[in-house]
Amino acid sequence: MGWPAMAEQGDPRRGPRLSGTTRPAGESDRPTTFELFFDLLFVFAATRVTALMAQEHGVHGLLQGLLLLALLWWAWEGYTWLGDRGRAGDGVVRGGMAVASAAVFAVALAVPEAWRDATGGLNGPLVVVGAYALVRAVHLAVDGAVSGAEGDEGAPRRIALSWGTLLAGVPLLVAGALLGGWAQTVLFAGALAVDRAGAHLTARRGGLRVRDVARRSERHGLFVLLALGESAAATAAGAAGRAVSVPLLAGAALGIAVAVCLWWLYFDVVAPAAEHRLVRALGAIRVKMVVEGYTYGHLPIVAGVVVTAFGVQGVLAHAGEGGALGGFHASVLYGGAALYLGGHVLFGGLMHGVLSLPRLLAIGALLAGLPVAIVLPPLAALAGLTLVLVALAAVETARYAEQRRDLREA
Repeated sequence: MGWPAMAEQGDPRRGPRLSGTTRPAGESDRPTTFELFFDLLFVFAATRVTALMAQEHGVHGLLQGLLLLALLWWAWEGYTWLGDRGRAGDGVVRGGMAVASAAVFAVALAVPEAWRDATGGLNGPLVVVGAYALVRAVHLAVDGAVSGAEGDEGAPRRIALSWGTLLAGVPLLVAGALLGGWAQTVLFAGALAVDRAGAHLTARRGGLRVRDVARRSERHGLFVLLALGESAAATAAGAAGRAVSVPLLAGAALGIAVAVCLWWLYFDVVAPAAEHRLVRALGAIRVKMVVEGYTYGHLPIVAGVVVTAFGVQGVLAHAGEGGALGGFHASVLYGGAALYLGGHVLFGGLMHGVLSLPRLLAIGALLAGLPVAIVLPPLAALAGLTLVLVALAAVETARYAEQRRDLREA
């Protein structure tokens, strides 16, 4: 199963400009400040999902949040591929991303009403669907303009297929928004499946290009970093309306310790090692690694960050209480961390062809400890999660000391 592709290198400053105003990205380019601003809006929308999950407070609400997160992730991924065809600071790409930025912010504002419309104002679910469809349509329109000016012969077929799956999925999203409840969940999942099937077919038929591997890796790393920061801030919602107390401060300290561990486990060795591996890959192998490792493999990592933050938020909301944390919050807290580590195992397997034994053992420890966490007080359950993550970080810091040094020198 190959991924037909073209991998281009070189300095884009020596290449032609597209449409007279936009030039393709290259190995020497870094993410522009406008791209960072654009990514921040997507991360903000993604972390707003915690507000939806807190409002619904159940398995269905968790599923709703994950569906919205997946829709946002795939939309953002489209713009990362667009960044390889045209620089975000130039011409039509910047104009399109400016329009998409406003639409993404509209999605973020309406996320808490994505399944349950608030009294008064516009219909929240339809606002989410309309703004999301605009984000996707702008991406395809700009992609078509840039690819056409670049002379990409395979672009018309690829973009036509993408338009077809988008137009097939939007009616499902609209119907779901109008019906609400579980019908909306099923129809949203169907729209996501249709869209992903189209994206898979376009990738399989070739034409994808990866010119700037370091920039691609950096943008995904920055997305994870922004998600960690935004999620840490979002956990403060659990302390809203509560007086400052020793248990509350202890819970906040443990929550930050969890966030630091999640950062450590990604940025200490995993991210630089993956980028180093990607730089050495060429042609179709490089594109396959980007599609599988970054486009697909990073979704559970980001989802794990958001779900874990939601669990920490639940702990802070009950910090100092003597009762048990309960099945829902414990499952979200430990399950979110297990999902995050599972994403790392998947990413490592796709990029390096190996599975991380320490992380698999940590996932096993979290799943085994979940029944205990359910009956523990909130702070004790959070302390247990922190202990597992700190132990994992300590083991890997010692185990990969030589590899870390080699990566720093490289």
